[in-house]
Amino acid sequence: MARRAPTPAELELEALRAENAKLRRINGVLMDRVERSTDLQGNAFSLFETAITLESKVQARTRDLEHALGALAASNAALTHARDEATEARARLADAIESMSEGFAIFDAEDRLVLCNRTYLDFWPRIADRIVPGMRFDEIARLIGDDRAALGAMVSPDRWLSERLAQHSVASGGHVHALADGRWIQVNELRTSEGGIVGIYNDITEVKASDARERARELAQKSVLLQATLDNIRLGVCVYDADRRLIAWNRSLLAVIGLPVDGIPRIASHDGLVATCAKLNGPMEDGEPLGWLSAGEIVTTRRHASGRSIEVRRSAMPGGGMVMSFEDITERLRAAEALEARVAERTADIAAVNDQLTAQVRERIAAEEAMREAMQAAEEANRSKTRFLAAASHDLLQPLNAARLFVSALGERRLAAANAGLVRQIDSALDSVEDLLEALLEISKLDAGAVRPNVVDFPLAETMRHMRAEFTPLARERGLALAFDDSCDAWVRSDPRLLRRIVQNFISNALRYTDTGGVTVRCHAGASVLRIEVIDTGPGIDPAHHREIFAEFRRLDRDRPVKGIGLGLAIVERAGRMLGHPIGLESAPGRGATFTVTVPLGRAQAVDAAATPAALRGGLAGRTVLVLDNEEAILSGMNVILSGWGCHAICVANRASTIAAAGRGGIDAIVADYHLDAGDTGDAVVRALGLGIPTIIVTADRTAELKDRLRGEGFHWLNKPVKPAQLRALLSAIVR
Repeated sequence: MARRAPTPAELELEALRAENAKLRRINGVLMDRVERSTDLQGNAFSLFETAITLESKVQARTRDLEHALGALAASNAALTHARDEATEARARLADAIESMSEGFAIFDAEDRLVLCNRTYLDFWPRIADRIVPGMRFDEIARLIGDDRAALGAMVSPDRWLSERLAQHSVASGGHVHALADGRWIQVNELRTSEGGIVGIYNDITEVKASDARERARELAQKSVLLQATLDNIRLGVCVYDADRRLIAWNRSLLAVIGLPVDGIPRIASHDGLVATCAKLNGPMEDGEPLGWLSAGEIVTTRRHASGRSIEVRRSAMPGGGMVMSFEDITERLRAAEALEARVAERTADIAAVNDQLTAQVRERIAAEEAMREAMQAAEEANRSKTRFLAAASHDLLQPLNAARLFVSALGERRLAAANAGLVRQIDSALDSVEDLLEALLEISKLDAGAVRPNVVDFPLAETMRHMRAEFTPLARERGLALAFDDSCDAWVRSDPRLLRRIVQNFISNALRYTDTGGVTVRCHAGASVLRIEVIDTGPGIDPAHHREIFAEFRRLDRDRPVKGIGLGLAIVERAGRMLGHPIGLESAPGRGATFTVTVPLGRAQAVDAAATPAALRGGLAGRTVLVLDNEEAILSGMNVILSGWGCHAICVANRASTIAAAGRGGIDAIVADYHLDAGDTGDAVVRALGLGIPTIIVTADRTAELKDRLRGEGFHWLNKPVKPAQLRALLSAIVR
């Protein structure tokens, strides 16, 4: 066992003993000098005084020595008591360690064995007497490896020793070892605060045995289940291991091969199976249909001597085994042959019918040729419509967009009152052009049945007032008089935007083709209808061309300096037909022209005076916009803005109100706040509607992720705070 370091009490006792010995030596020397000294002058009294002085010093030193000896005795007593207590503690610790059912071993910071119990030594019975305190762990590990006490050491001693030393040096948990005598131990090693290592060795042999028994029981259950499954398969199945020995089969196998119940020993090996099948069912065909298969899967068919056909499937297993299945397909082949015979009969019948159909095909070819010509005519009509849409959308939209930008920039500057009025008139005119393009596209959609007019009751006077403001500057520029009769103040029932397009095109054509005189707009009211007339003093139109001028891209006088693209009256004709408003023309050469549209009278209603002018203006006029926001102030502000643009605003604050409002239909666009109450979001509410209504999501979240997600889901978006101009522009674009 390693030498124990002295305690502080023992060190103090040793120092006192050394001091006592020193004082005794000094006392002896002094006494000797007194006895042997002589006075150099022979004076006896001097010797006496010297002796008295020495005696007093000796007495003082003696008293010090007695005190030191007393302290030494007390220290010896305390040391003895401490030594007894330490001995008792070590004895109790040794007893506790020995009483442990686990093996225990502790190594110091130099990896030397300090203490271990008997259980630890019992794990290594042949080398137990050679394991003593002071041995290094690597020496003990080498003894175990040389003794082959561990199973790993029996296989590869050097490798086992290297791995065991590595585990011990880490000392951070448990690991399991198999011993040569069949036992299993679990070793848990941890480091002490002084750098040593404590190891606990548990015998887990019984636990391992219990696990093995449980695995065996589970394997047995699986084997029973596998056998039951095999026995319920109608195919004959057999399994051979890598040594080509039969390890599994089912009852159907015996029936397919033709073996009796006690015939399994005859096919216990793969060679026995091949020989038995050859003997019972006839010789093997070319290609060895029952041969051993080392890889892959092969399906072959055997013809038994009895006339049966057996499909044999062989599949190689991982590890070198093979699975074979046998299926009697005799009836299936007979059914296939019968089916082939029936197919042959039906084929003959079909050939006869085919001859009859050949004549019909010839007739259909002629019909298809006629249909092809009709399709070509339809395609030509479609191309005409495509050109029409391209001219309307591209040629008008591009310059209109540029004009919008310039007018917006001009409107933001400080201008004189007259100039500001001109800017407003230009803006109004651009509104008209924008509305014209919008109506043009909507009419084209109407031809395809995709758009329906929004027929409402509204006052015609406001429409006429805007017509006056829009065309008066143009008439003045051409030196013409433009007059609006005061009779056009009735309420009518129509689509405000489309009716305005009709009147716009009448006035625009009249101003374009009139050189002198002027244009007059007047109305004649009947019992239930109102006829709007646009009368010009132009050159007039020959009655032979009255229908022609309403066709697309048709202009009678191509030499005039003021030219159009021939779409105005085509739009009028389509809009009138869509609305059910009769379009009329009275004209003759030299007598001018009068264009008319007859509109049903409407029911007068109370209208907000502030909203009425905007409601009948172009752009967003007449559109219904659903606004979803959980803030009442926001809803109020949006209502004011949208009403000022001529929109009908439906303001709601939650999902339920949105669904209810959308269910009533007629909504052209939705403006929804992103963050709503209770964690709901505007985009989720709109998706739940499933109506495909153009939607603008308003959000304060400026992250690119949200922007990309909304765009990917087909939403438009605006960041807060929303600028009215941006909102109006975006609404105008998405409801176009």
